[in-house]
Amino acid sequence: MFLKHRTRALLTALLIASSSMTVALPGAFAQPAEAVATRESVDNPYGLDALWKGGDIVAKTTLGILVIMSIGSWYIVFTKLYEQAKLGRYAKAANDNFWTAGGLGQAVDTLKAGSPFHYIAASAQEAITNHHGLRGHINLNDWISQSIQRSIENIQSRLQDGLAFLATVGSTAPFVGLFGTVWGIYHALTAIGIAGQASIDKVAGPVGESLIMTAIGLAVAVPAVLGYNWLVRRNKAALEKVRSFGIDLHGVILGDAANAISPVKASPVRILNVAFAS
Repeated sequence: MFLKHRTRALLTALLIASSSMTVALPGAFAQPAEAVATRESVDNPYGLDALWKGGDIVAKTTLGILVIMSIGSWYIVFTKLYEQAKLGRYAKAANDNFWTAGGLGQAVDTLKAGSPFHYIAASAQEAITNHHGLRGHINLNDWISQSIQRSIENIQSRLQDGLAFLATVGSTAPFVGLFGTVWGIYHALTAIGIAGQASIDKVAGPVGESLIMTAIGLAVAVPAVLGYNWLVRRNKAALEKVRSFGIDLHGVILGDAANAISPVKASPVRILNVAFAS
């Protein structure tokens, strides 16, 4: 009988112990999850914010220069894309309306003022009108060709505005970022040497902050280089339309001038003025 009571007591104790372990297990598994949540909520002490707050005037100036480079590059890319899109619309309007006009004056009026094609046509019209005096010693064909060519070169120069900035950013931004990295590592090592501690947390944090500068420099340079190459290629296609318009305009002007020649001897200026009076 005594042995039976001892067995029952032992079984009861085992059941109580097993139930207490079952209750305690969820809490044991819940603790690591809380610890993970706590670790995720802690801010990174070695990020960009720490770099800005802990950096000196040189580091902040370098970071500001990179930000200005990035903003300027994106502004130029979007501005040039907008200008190239407008030039494409002007080219379509010129092909649709310019060549069907009755005369050069009417044809120029069909073009929108301020467009590159209006500028070329107006320059050619002005060259015809001003072909007198010392300019009269120049052959009319050469004079009109020079006027149209100067107009095209001015348009080409206008299309290239801002591309030099993109090329400069693409070539110098990595070095600006590298300068910020070298400067940051120098100050980090100096601070470590003064403190006399070279543990991994004392070295990895400041050095990692400094390497952010190099990453920012590359992030600024890569879009600038890609944007520069893309815009240069689009400029070539746009200039082909402008040059084709100038060549066709030159041929039309000289053809009308040749048709206006009569057996009666007259000055080239008078003949052209009559031919293009409309």
